[in-house]
Amino acid sequence: MKPAPQNRQPPTVKPGIFGGHFLQFRRDSIGFLTKLSKLGDVTTFRIGSQKAFFLNHPELVRDLLVVNAHKFVKGRALQRAKSLLGEGLLTSEGDAHLRQRRMIQPAFHREKIKSYTETMTGYAAQMANEWKDGEVRDVDREMMHLTLQIVGKTLFSANVEDDADEVGGAMTTLIEMFNYLLLPFSEILEKLPIPQARRFNRAKETLDAVIYGIINERRALGEDKGDLLSMLLNAQDEESGAAMSDKQVRDECLTLFVAGHETTANALTFTFYLLSQNPEKESKLHEELDRVLPNGKLPSIEDLPNLKYTESVLAESMRLFPPAWALGRLAVEDHEFNGYEIPKGALILLSTYILQRDERFWTDAEKFQPERFLRENAIKEAGQKFVYFPFGGGVRRCVGEQFAWAEGILLLATLARKWKLTLSPEQKIRLSPLMTLRPKFGMKMQIEART
Repeated sequence: MKPAPQNRQPPTVKPGIFGGHFLQFRRDSIGFLTKLSKLGDVTTFRIGSQKAFFLNHPELVRDLLVVNAHKFVKGRALQRAKSLLGEGLLTSEGDAHLRQRRMIQPAFHREKIKSYTETMTGYAAQMANEWKDGEVRDVDREMMHLTLQIVGKTLFSANVEDDADEVGGAMTTLIEMFNYLLLPFSEILEKLPIPQARRFNRAKETLDAVIYGIINERRALGEDKGDLLSMLLNAQDEESGAAMSDKQVRDECLTLFVAGHETTANALTFTFYLLSQNPEKESKLHEELDRVLPNGKLPSIEDLPNLKYTESVLAESMRLFPPAWALGRLAVEDHEFNGYEIPKGALILLSTYILQRDERFWTDAEKFQPERFLRENAIKEAGQKFVYFPFGGGVRRCVGEQFAWAEGILLLATLARKWKLTLSPEQKIRLSPLMTLRPKFGMKMQIEART
């Protein structure tokens, strides 16, 4: 990277007449950021009156997320997400975030994850048994349903199967409405009796009813089940000794409810899509599953070290289609990136989607090649270099990362050992880069029994 001449502004593209680059960004976020990435490692743009900068180099990502993380807080997207998630782990800052993270971390320790894996494969096996040869299913919806059941059972010991479709529909509405939250003056729009606000509030009420129902039932039982919900209900403030209010417990539960199923479901949906487009890679996956899981054996956590190609398939899928496709921060102090002055109050964006497809750091970057992750520690090394960071980095790195890896590998193995999925001919593939990266039109695929 070459440092910029002093006092020079980063390159940009021509803004619109109104709102700076707002309409360009809103119409095609990935296309807009890709265009900026061609201009340099640090570029600038404007969303209304908000000055923004886009970083597209791993050294700059490390600087933002690790070295100088104390100079930045979460961006507007997650600040506005407080209207849904409240003050949960994803939206909190500073000491509050560290305190909440320490409290939640034990739910994701290795031994805890090990205890969850039987539930993961159990629900996946149930889905695999319900599928029928030759039928067409929306795999996007199927994966959302599956991971929602798993997060409900593992973290909250709750059976959400009866509510799964309703909850899934509410989640989809909220994700689709996320761009609405980013509109200028959305804080005011949210309170007006307009259709978008009504849809948002109905979806939020649906989720609140389910989450508060789980909390109330557990409080009434007074039983410590050793799960995340019990940890939250038994937690006490270090200074006052006070327990968490139902609202605080709700915020943490809903945050992990959303994050714990949405991202893994998206990763698996795109994984099945990529396998359907790359039959040679799909065959290699099936060969490994037949070897490691003979005679229809269900995978367990003990099998994970032997499912290296399965892991590599998932890793490569998250390189090409990272669920958390972009990260944003707001500067609380002035800073300098690569010689460019970044003022306090500026928005900083970076994109896993764009950087993980950068030809400077990846050979045949646009191709689906799971083999690139087969080498021992390849995933870890790519993460340390910040050319691969689907779970973020620094103190705000995803607390459930190991849970997600175990779940993704085990679900993929459980389903793919029995079924081969082929993309429906009429299925259009377009991306919907909202809070997470979703397929815009779902993912209809034909289910074929493996012979």
